[in-house]
Amino acid sequence: MSVQSSPTDMARQVSCANCPLRALPTFRAFDDEELAFVSSFKRGELSVDKGATLLSEGSNSAHLFTVLGGWGFRYKLLEDGRRQILNYVLPGDMIGLQGSLMGKMQHSVEALSPMLLCMFERDRLMELYRGYPGLAYDITWIASREERMLDENLLSVGRRSALERAAYLLAFVASRARKVGMGGSGKVEIPITQQHVADTLGLSLVHTNKTIRKLLDRKLVQWRDGGCKVLDIDGLMALADWTGLDESTRPLL
Repeated sequence: MSVQSSPTDMARQVSCANCPLRALPTFRAFDDEELAFVSSFKRGELSVDKGATLLSEGSNSAHLFTVLGGWGFRYKLLEDGRRQILNYVLPGDMIGLQGSLMGKMQHSVEALSPMLLCMFERDRLMELYRGYPGLAYDITWIASREERMLDENLLSVGRRSALERAAYLLAFVASRARKVGMGGSGKVEIPITQQHVADTLGLSLVHTNKTIRKLLDRKLVQWRDGGCKVLDIDGLMALADWTGLDESTRPLL
């Protein structure tokens, strides 16, 4: 199922000046000129249902998006249908940049939950680069951050044990979620299935189930119909030998 936009979808519901994400300390502030441009750059908002395909590998998109609310994931498929999940997208993350700069998407994006997306006009991206060097640097930083996260994920898949991989993945996603206010001071609930975990870690579903049971036995997580509830991020980090995210503030477009 792919996303189809409508006039209602394109209506702007939240102004950039009043964006709830901007109140979070993890995002850098805009100056007045930058805020004015981003407000005009934004085309509207798009609501999508759980399971919707936001972007498809090999497709062109007239827009790029920033996640305002909800969860999603990026993935690639082999010809026989086997799926590799590359990363998860959370509020504040930008998607579709690859298609804007390279012509076609090299991966697909699917909604893990209902999502709300800010839509930006692809055709105005060069205007941003020409007139707003601070915002251009932000986009470069965003792309560099994605590369760094993929490096960490590749290290995990290549060198960590199955148990360490699972601990790292859940700690990584929960830490990112907490930084953008998902879960508050309580426990982070990630709306993923064990199949999602298997497709991220490169494990069989049977092996993934056995691995998750070990995390359950250590009382690091709980597994429910709606997904995974992370009970002890620090415990997961220690098990994975991962020191955590090292970014203080980051851009938000």
